Amino acid sequence: MKTYNESEAAPKLAELSGWTFVKNGIEKKYQFKDFTHAFAFMSGCAILAEKHNHHPEWFNVYNRVEIRLSTHDAGGLTDYDFKLAAAFDELS
Repeated sequence: MKTYNESEAAPKLAELSGWTFVKNGIEKKYQFKDFTHAFAFMSGCAILAEKHNHHPEWFNVYNRVEIRLSTHDAGGLTDYDFKLAAAFDELS
C-alpha cells in the first residue's frame, strides 16, 4: 500500500477543502450550528467509516468536530484516507 509524504500528498489535498497534512496524516476541523448537528455528522461519519472499513481519530466539543485520518496498518497516509476525507466532506 502506497503511503504519501507531504509533497506527494499536496495534489490530492488540493482536491479537498480544508484538509491539511500533519504528521503523516491529514486533519480537518468542522464547525456546526450546535451539538445536535455536530453529533449527527459524527453519526454519519461512523456509518461511512464502517462501510469503508477505515476509521478516523476524532475529537468533539459542542459544535466542533476535529478529524484525523491516517492508515495505521501502512504507517502513514494512503488513498484510503483521501477517499474517506472526500466522503466526510460530502456528508458535511
